[in-house]
Amino acid sequence: MRILIQKVTRAEVRVDQKVVGSVGSGIVVLIGVAGSDTRKDADYLAEKLIHLRIFCDAAGKMNLSAMDVGGGLLLISQFTLYGDCRKGRRPGFDAAAPPERARDLYGYFVERVRLSGLPVATGVFQAHMEVELVNDGPVTFMIESPNC
Repeated sequence: MRILIQKVTRAEVRVDQKVVGSVGSGIVVLIGVAGSDTRKDADYLAEKLIHLRIFCDAAGKMNLSAMDVGGGLLLISQFTLYGDCRKGRRPGFDAAAPPERARDLYGYFVERVRLSGLPVATGVFQAHMEVELVNDGPVTFMIESPNC
């Protein structure tokens, strides 16, 4: 699994011009699932995400996690994180999990993050979404499970 995380001051996701998820200060998470991923990968990334220290403390150092600051999490499925652009001009998606498998692991990841008690919003799996965000910093990280 891969997650692309962006620290934000606010974010929202729309489907058919209707807001389906939003957060204030927190993190937008784009989630890609590979065909070889398991729940162990989702467990690893959920734990990493909620405890990753990317928020600033009183001294201005990245020393606080979403758990420490009560930040919201906007979780959005994103199969294109497994797009392979090395050959030709059209990305290939052979490494991405099939939709049924990806839906299961995405849903599992969302539930694992919700267990943290943090505010969690989501997009809609396989929908065409519009994501609007204000990246704070900017602070952006790509994290992969050890399986990658």
